[in-house]
Amino acid sequence: MLLSPPDVGPLEEEMVVEAVRSGWIAPLGPMVEAFEAVIAERCGRQHAVALSSGTAALHLALLEVGACAGTVVLVPALTFAATANAVVYTGAEPVFVDCESKSGNLDPHLLESALRQLQGEGVFVAAVVPVDLLGRCADYTRILPICERYGVPVVSDAAESLGSSHEGRPAGSFGQMAALSFNGNKIMTTSGGGMLLTDDAATADRIRYLSTQARQPTVHYEHTEIGYNYRLSNVLAALGLAQLERLDEMIGRRRALRQQYVDLFAGQPGVTVFQHPGEEADNCWLTAVCIEPMEAGWSADDLRKALDAVDIESRPIWKPMHQQPVFAGARSFLSGESDHVFATGLTLPSGSALKPKDVDRVVATVRKFLGA
Repeated sequence: MLLSPPDVGPLEEEMVVEAVRSGWIAPLGPMVEAFEAVIAERCGRQHAVALSSGTAALHLALLEVGACAGTVVLVPALTFAATANAVVYTGAEPVFVDCESKSGNLDPHLLESALRQLQGEGVFVAAVVPVDLLGRCADYTRILPICERYGVPVVSDAAESLGSSHEGRPAGSFGQMAALSFNGNKIMTTSGGGMLLTDDAATADRIRYLSTQARQPTVHYEHTEIGYNYRLSNVLAALGLAQLERLDEMIGRRRALRQQYVDLFAGQPGVTVFQHPGEEADNCWLTAVCIEPMEAGWSADDLRKALDAVDIESRPIWKPMHQQPVFAGARSFLSGESDHVFATGLTLPSGSALKPKDVDRVVATVRKFLGA
């Protein structure tokens, strides 16, 4: 049993078949344009550009704000590697900033300290990339004014948070640009894919140009700068259109599953459901629990092994970037919170495609473990 398997059905099949029969098989086409329009509207943006992945969206967004060799980009310590990898693709250096304990999201106090220190040293900070961890929007109410004071653009990594909101604004609406992901395990999927969101028409045009190999509008193939093969196909956009019609329903099932976990662990000493309470505005993409071993009498790894023994997937929350061997020695502003979340946290099966019998099996396994 997987953590978050794709949730697809007859509607997705119908729309993919429609795209195939239309003859628009190669990248671009009417389904791509329609998908961009509905995603932009859902996220409160003027423009959306469909791309091959969320990582591609981050890469192009960072290039657009000026990330390059000799600059740095501030990235949360607690995130998936793709956020930091996109920084490296531009030639810039990722600098990691620790998280808040309850949300796991970028700590605004540490962020301000990092910006003050780096700019005081004469370091050029090209961007700040907050991440909406596990579907919980970062605290943009505090982050955006800080970045504005220091004159640093914000690129929102909303890869995990489509359908969530913060202070009444939808995920993806924050920052100069934002990136969404439609990977196979996300809240909705196009198999693989992503989206760049912006309110600036010139930026959207520039991203489209770069993502189609930076081809000049001539009768022959003319290129004056390096481009990328980053566009989404018409067939995959059809899958996305169908998924988007079902998005709220799928979020509802994940939220109901979150509540089952809250009830399951209620009263267990040393155990809390991560990001609960306060998830009313979240899409509940993944549900995690944090276990304090000294209080609980068991660890996150003990529970993981019990689930693994019956073929139920669970995983620690993201291993912090400053602990990753590939980023050994990277500059970091740390409080220890991301290390603690990693040591105590465990994500549980959370997918909207899970059937009642699947959920019952997870609950029964956990109850047996707790009883033992």
